[in-house]
Amino acid sequence: MQRGWHMIRLRPSSDPALLAAAQKIWRQNHCLCPAAICHYRNWVLRFQWYCGVRGLDEYKELTRAGAREFAIWYARRRQISRPHTINGARSALGSWALALRSLGKCVPPWTPKRAVRPASPLLEEFVAYQREVRGNPDRTLRIFLYHIGLFDEFLRKAGVTIQALRLTQIDTFIIGCREHFARKTVAGICSTIRAYLRFLHGTGRIKADLAASVVSPAIRPLERPHRTLAWADVRRLLAAVDRRSRCGKRDYALLLLMSTYGLGAGEVIHLMLDDLDWHAMTMRIVRPKTGVEFMLPMMPAVAQALANYLRHGRPPHCSDRSMFVTMRVPHHRLADSVTVRHILHSAAKRAGITAPFLGTHVFRHTHACRQLELGTPTKVIGDILGHRDPESTSAYLRVATAGLRALALPVPR
Repeated sequence: MQRGWHMIRLRPSSDPALLAAAQKIWRQNHCLCPAAICHYRNWVLRFQWYCGVRGLDEYKELTRAGAREFAIWYARRRQISRPHTINGARSALGSWALALRSLGKCVPPWTPKRAVRPASPLLEEFVAYQREVRGNPDRTLRIFLYHIGLFDEFLRKAGVTIQALRLTQIDTFIIGCREHFARKTVAGICSTIRAYLRFLHGTGRIKADLAASVVSPAIRPLERPHRTLAWADVRRLLAAVDRRSRCGKRDYALLLLMSTYGLGAGEVIHLMLDDLDWHAMTMRIVRPKTGVEFMLPMMPAVAQALANYLRHGRPPHCSDRSMFVTMRVPHHRLADSVTVRHILHSAAKRAGITAPFLGTHVFRHTHACRQLELGTPTKVIGDILGHRDPESTSAYLRVATAGLRALALPVPR
């Protein structure tokens, strides 16, 4: 048995030129050391042998699920650790898929896009209504389905149907949620339940409109002032990023964008290469929540940081058109705001900046506060921040303490 597997590792590739071209791409991306490239090459040879033995199409099997199935099969045949084998095979074959895609081969998506899949025809109709009429994105619809799933599970255990639903049962469900979730989360669940009840009443599934009677926990607007950083701390934070490394070039360009324009994590994550117009020196920004597009001028410092990242930091062989991608193979867009928060916290730690709250919106709040202190009209600030309602922009007045002190009146005796 061991001799056979030794021969598998030494078995030449079905297309040596293709494998050599893939190794060249791995070297040009500067993300793999020579030892890792050799290790990945061995995994590719094993995978090709596996597909040949089982009569599988190598390209069609080159997905995350296919790599996992191969790794489990390989670990069972070799009687070795399954988790370690799965991680190694997944990394190697993900890099192989990236290289083949860069070479023009037709390779399926490594991870298929997760679609919103309602559990019943009723929820499917509700999701279609929220998407087409209300304009909610898939991310919001997944939250809706999670909340309604909790509600349906409660009704199932209580033996209550939708037609027999009463307000007291809804109140019992909300009180139960309060024992397990934070106040703000429960308020979001109540908002989902109201939308669901309005839909049920509008489609004639329940007789009474119970939505208006759903009482959620009180969330006072602006009960906590927005947290900001002093502008000197922002400059210290940016200076602490190590721009000599490839990751540092990416992180510096990302944080500079957020601090210069007050962008949120979702806006920089969804920034695409095609959104930059280098001739006009403008950037197209898309609000993730509303889908509203607007143009921003590319400031010289921002343009220089982006150009430095694109020339010397971003992997040249990356099929993803997102501006900011992971440095590990397979390269793809940064996952979510948690990744951006990790980048922010790492830079703040190196700069010695400590704050009670250091989230991804801190640059947005700091930018708005600084513009207020510089005398920028609130309408201009609201347009940059993407606020439709002036009340949303007025929230930032609470953190402009210097300006508020100038307006203070003496207390009469």
